[in-house]
Amino acid sequence: MTRKKFKKVLVVLGGTSGERAVSLNSGKACIAALKEKKYKVSKIDPKFKNLNLIDKKKVDVIFNALHGKEGEDGVAQSYFEYLKIPYTHSGIISSYNAMNKIISKEIFIKNKILTPFYFTLNKNDFKNNDLKKLLRKKKISFPVVVKPINEGSSLGVKISKNILNLKKITKSLFNIYSQLMFEQYIGGQEIQAAILNDKTIGAIELIPKRQFYDYKAKYTKNAKTEHVMPARLKKRQYQTVLNLAKKAHKALKCKGVTRADFKFYKNKFYLLEINTQPGMTNLSLVPEIANYHGISFSTLIEKILLNASINR
Repeated sequence: MTRKKFKKVLVVLGGTSGERAVSLNSGKACIAALKEKKYKVSKIDPKFKNLNLIDKKKVDVIFNALHGKEGEDGVAQSYFEYLKIPYTHSGIISSYNAMNKIISKEIFIKNKILTPFYFTLNKNDFKNNDLKKLLRKKKISFPVVVKPINEGSSLGVKISKNILNLKKITKSLFNIYSQLMFEQYIGGQEIQAAILNDKTIGAIELIPKRQFYDYKAKYTKNAKTEHVMPARLKKRQYQTVLNLAKKAHKALKCKGVTRADFKFYKNKFYLLEINTQPGMTNLSLVPEIANYHGISFSTLIEKILLNASINR
């Protein structure tokens, strides 16, 4: 579809996930950018109106500004496919696979992309397993990262430095989640690389003042995370991380825009995860990377929009 056919844009924002506030901010910014580009824009919030009720006659294309559960895990995408309305970002399967940290890690491993050692544990199996033995078996040493398998924006992510603390964190998280991932903590530089429509844009380095780049570091100004653009890497290393981000994007069969989160430690890049619905707020990384490379925010949003389709 060309721009001429994409006149009426529906921005889907908000939702019911733990990332609702971020989604509302992203959606608001995207609406302003699309209006700047002279599109006719409307919006819908799935918290208040079911996506089944979208009027196909009033919509040419959907801009998906949802984050988190039911927004970037294939659920919203299945509605868009059912309605046969072109939509932005990744499709049903790639969204589900990227959101599920177990599946995405296995895809990284299959494609020879280095990722930290890990194991998973179900809530019902917690009492019958010795965490210390499991760590030893998987060759994981402290610090250990504990995270839910299907949250975004680092929600629920904890770092533990000893076994007593790990047991406490695990018990606490199992009050909320049914399955957890235990992952080797990797030190070094935090590098985030952006892909747009199957092409690399660039990579940024983050220096968090907090323990790691968590939800507060991502979305609050007082967290004072330092952004270094471009990332402080040698030319060959910089190209390597871009190539790895693109390889992961393609391995997961992603569409539109993605952001790959890496740690660079002892001359090796470790891919932590890939985000199919990266933030589009004034603190978000993909817009910052794009802007450095001469792509304004409104142009970035339009490029994402014009990549929209069904059967993604």
